[in-house]
Amino acid sequence: MVKKIAVILVIILGFVALYNNISWFMCYIYPLKYEQSIIKYSAEYGVDPYLVASVIKVESNFSPKVVSERGAIGLMQLMPKTAMWAAEQMGIENFQIENLQNPDLNIRIGTWYLSSLLNEFDNDIILALAAYNGGQGNVAKWLAQGKMQQQKEEEIPFPETRNFVMRVKKSYKWYKRLYKL
Repeated sequence: MVKKIAVILVIILGFVALYNNISWFMCYIYPLKYEQSIIKYSAEYGVDPYLVASVIKVESNFSPKVVSERGAIGLMQLMPKTAMWAAEQMGIENFQIENLQNPDLNIRIGTWYLSSLLNEFDNDIILALAAYNGGQGNVAKWLAQGKMQQQKEEEIPFPETRNFVMRVKKSYKWYKRLYKL
């Protein structure tokens, strides 16, 4: 009987310890780096900073030097052609593709681009994220063809894009729980 009580107490204490440390553990899984740049450009371009952090988490896991197989660069995994267009629209002079590995510049351009997609798709996060990953032309085509009538991630025709949107939404929930931005 004493052993059972001791085991139950150890289990209860274990759950209490786990509960008290879950935030630390989840902050390890959902890190937040480059907070000042995220806050600055989110405010400047009217984008939720938690959404920007979530995109960075999913795209690069906060690794500024990462380059994808398709050629996307940096924290927010910007394609060179998109980044060149965005930099021109933003009035950034002397922009060079290799500068996309600079965290501050990457966040600045990526947040501006995300803002432009949110504006284009009436602040619909699912559509903007789908466009961020799968291309705004594809999303416009899916809408025109009636493939995304409910505008839910389950309707996204590209599995990679559907997975991206679901992962960003999950990260978004955690970032809002874990951090005060």
